[in-house]
Amino acid sequence: MMKKSIAEIPSFTAGDETIIKEVLHPKNDGIALGYSLAHAELSPGQASLPHRLMQRSETYILLEGQGKAFIDGQSYHLSAGEVLYIPPASEQSIRNTGSGPLRFLCIVDPPWSKETEEVF
Repeated sequence: MMKKSIAEIPSFTAGDETIIKEVLHPKNDGIALGYSLAHAELSPGQASLPHRLMQRSETYILLEGQGKAFIDGQSYHLSAGEVLYIPPASEQSIRNTGSGPLRFLCIVDPPWSKETEEVF
């Protein structure tokens, strides 16, 4: 059993320029887990840099705000309560199009690693 408060997890700026909190990651938490879970945030008007995760899929679960995701040249309008699946090796980015923070969960399968992320 593991319980955490997202509010108490330290944040950092990721290579794609999103504010990230690593909620669950097998390498950090010492648990056998086939994915990693992060909380991401973008301020109004801010966007992540285009990037791709090699050999890893990513799923966004929008918690708060509105955004526009770009996946391999296609755009998707997103709002709180929606889920977006991103296939492995897809070029991706997301922009906050709302007036408040854009907050979302990122599930990466298998777990995220810096070596398999390419930022453009």
